[in-house]
Amino acid sequence: MLSAAKAGEEWAWELLYRDISGPVTGYLAARGAQDPEDTAAETFLQVARGIDRFDGDEASFRSWVFVIAHRRLIDARRASDRRPKRSETDDLDNQATVGGNVEDDAVRNLEAEWVTGILEYLTDEQREVLSLRVVADLSLAETARVMDKTTGAVKALQRRALIAARNHIERGGVTQ
Repeated sequence: MLSAAKAGEEWAWELLYRDISGPVTGYLAARGAQDPEDTAAETFLQVARGIDRFDGDEASFRSWVFVIAHRRLIDARRASDRRPKRSETDDLDNQATVGGNVEDDAVRNLEAEWVTGILEYLTDEQREVLSLRVVADLSLAETARVMDKTTGAVKALQRRALIAARNHIERGGVTQ
């Protein structure tokens, strides 16, 4: 499939995108991207531009995509820091209210707020490892490649993150 994508085969690109776009967007949202879909689109644009230089298997490809997503997230944060801030009322005024299921949307928002509340309590590296392992569903080896750490370091970091999250929840720090 990777060879076909490198050759520009549309079916291969569709399968690659369908397989990894959800985890990439989820990772970006969990890491606090202001517009996860836009940052994911920029990530896949970069992937398309650089796939001819990529050399590796599917696991390496996933890691490579998440490295790009991480870099696009950093770029988006830097760009955001240079832009004027918008108010909450501006955001509410610009949201479309047509379609969708209000109950489903409310439950998704509550779940996202709960997860975000837990992640905010953790260190940046702990948030990163849990976002990659749980949200993006990367293996230990893939996560280690993205974070430029050893697999052992990722295991230890993940363990500390889960213990810290559990302790925070047990102390009543986040309620669902």
